[in-house]
Amino acid sequence: MERQIEIGARYKHFKGNTYRVMMLAKDSETKEDIVIYKAIYGDCKIWVRPLNMFMEQITRDGNTFNRFEEIETNQT
Repeated sequence: MERQIEIGARYKHFKGNTYRVMMLAKDSETKEDIVIYKAIYGDCKIWVRPLNMFMEQITRDGNTFNRFEEIETNQT
């Protein structure tokens, strides 16, 4: 089953920091879906990343896991 992104949900990056997904956008040149998300730590910077990269699984040191893991839905 393919994972779906949830606007307003909190996600944890595999390196440990947490972010809130603000919205999806389209790249004007490539038409690629882009995630706009905000850090929930430090200076609360706004970040962007292609949706497929945000939702992908990565392998590090022989372990496979989600780059970003949903930790709180918009309903909680």
